[in-house]
Amino acid sequence: MNGARILVTGDRGYFGSILVPMLVEHGYRVSGIDQRYYDGCAFGEFQPVVDSQRKDIRDITEDDLCGVDTVIHLAALSNDPLGNINPQLTLAINHEASVRLARLAKAAGVRRFVMSSSCSTYGKAGDQVISETSPLNPVTPYGLSKTLAEVGIADLADDFFCPVFLRHATVYGLAPMLRFDLVINNLVAYAVATGQVFMKSDGKAWRPLVHIEDVCAACIAAASADAKLVRNEVYNIGRTEDNYQIFEVAEMIAAAVPGARIEYADGASHDERSYNVDFTKATTELPGFEPRWTVRRGIDQLADAFIGAGLRKEDFEGRRYSRVARITDLMRTGTLDEKLYWQEPSTLATG
Repeated sequence: MNGARILVTGDRGYFGSILVPMLVEHGYRVSGIDQRYYDGCAFGEFQPVVDSQRKDIRDITEDDLCGVDTVIHLAALSNDPLGNINPQLTLAINHEASVRLARLAKAAGVRRFVMSSSCSTYGKAGDQVISETSPLNPVTPYGLSKTLAEVGIADLADDFFCPVFLRHATVYGLAPMLRFDLVINNLVAYAVATGQVFMKSDGKAWRPLVHIEDVCAACIAAASADAKLVRNEVYNIGRTEDNYQIFEVAEMIAAAVPGARIEYADGASHDERSYNVDFTKATTELPGFEPRWTVRRGIDQLADAFIGAGLRKEDFEGRRYSRVARITDLMRTGTLDEKLYWQEPSTLATG
């Protein structure tokens, strides 16, 4: 499918800032659609490499999809804390608008629809190892929204229209549109800036972890594989070896950052979002996908970048790199309305 036209929703976000250049390198013709909530929030320089339309996914029309061969759907309210701000709005965007987008894509003649989903759909699973056939038990609005979107989009599959679902593990890793509200990114940042690996939970919860570049490689594999092999298939994206309890991750970070020590917050409690995931299917049945990053290597990547940038605590605790803090601030100033539509040009300072 090299040379095919791919539309990436959310192309200016954390995933998109890595995925789009990778797609271009593979020879695809790429365009984007993004609300641009996080413009001006890059870690270092970010120069988009393709044309992108500023548009809400709730407002996409069939005309926006004409001539597109594949949609890679990344755009969403992107984590549990952000989803908790307004659960109904989270469902409207992540579920209803996603299904609507897939329906429009099918009507416009799009052949492939790759959906970025999440292992959050599994919710509370404890020490049990879960696979793509395990029951879904989302415990947050974000997890529920992804679950319902998968169901609605899967119903559209036929011999012509090929949805593929990628349930990625908890993501980490360096990217131009960096996020510090992800567990490894956050803990490494704290360690570099303060000398503390600061634990807000007891660290006993299991969490599957995956590097952002491996997530993007999975998107490309799902977009290019033979439709007969991937139609309506679900793949967990990560490495089975990279299921860790969070305290184990903290120990790796303390070892990687000179002088860092582990500290627990007062009253640190257990995180109910605990799951241990099997990733065998993607590594054996998704053609062309081979995860390349380990958690230890990813921690080293982040630590080197943060030390090199002279990262300070105030840099990563503000609204620049936190999705919740950024959206909350845009709403507080009236730049976004209560339904997260722009009310005025995005000129808000991002420091």
